[in-house]
Amino acid sequence: MAAMAFVQPDDGALDYFPCHYGASRLAFRGPRRGLAGEYVAMLGGSETYGRFVAAPFPALVEEGLGLPVANLGCQNAGPDVYLSDRAALEVAGDAHVAVVQVTGAQNLSNRYYTVHPRRNDRFIHATPLLRSLYREVDFTGIHFTGHLITVLAGKGPDRFAPIAAELKALWLQRMKVLLQHLPRRRVLLWMADRPPPARGQGDGMGAAPWLIDREMLDELKPLSTVQVEVVADEAARAEGVREMRFSPADEAAARCLPNAAAHRQVAEALLPVMRGLL
Repeated sequence: MAAMAFVQPDDGALDYFPCHYGASRLAFRGPRRGLAGEYVAMLGGSETYGRFVAAPFPALVEEGLGLPVANLGCQNAGPDVYLSDRAALEVAGDAHVAVVQVTGAQNLSNRYYTVHPRRNDRFIHATPLLRSLYREVDFTGIHFTGHLITVLAGKGPDRFAPIAAELKALWLQRMKVLLQHLPRRRVLLWMADRPPPARGQGDGMGAAPWLIDREMLDELKPLSTVQVEVVADEAARAEGVREMRFSPADEAAARCLPNAAAHRQVAEALLPVMRGLL
């Protein structure tokens, strides 16, 4: 049965029924699933969480399979969220099949800056190395990794190149570790408004997921049973935010995330793959 989501009468926002699994400190989208028998785990960022969408693709896949799907998506998460939470890894590792959404590489702690361990989009501080490279940047007014990367990339591609290379290498390293913690049936999911770019063409700050290219995904093929690519089509993009639920203050954020039609496309692409694996 698909997850319920009620619209709040006051501001139009959804109730995500936040829940926890095991001893994990992470708050996941509920209602909480029973995991006593066979189940599927889905890991990822705000897209997997299904922010602003009443029936996100994990709930739609659950309905199509007739099996519980534990939505372990975390808002703005990167692989660091799971690698720093043993309980969440255990839930994912005990699943019959795990689906991992490809997230951007900016939300990772690295030699240049650190991020919050549970809200990976939160920029904590710049290291002395980064401060020495960008002496003119006032980091005190920067609170999110997206803002940080936009500022740094805006200072010129040559200066940003070593940071991009560091983030890409770390993302690959940590994704490999994460995938090795998961059950042997693993699906790597690309969901975006564009296909994975060729090598070097994903280094700009264009459409999400930032800094990820096809060569990086190819390197993960030995650790994934199958890779599924879903690019929102013109009809889905044209739908806009009509079926999304958000408060007026969140409209800009909603427009940056997959809408209900895009979630349906992801579910349609995943279901035959999941049936084959089950």
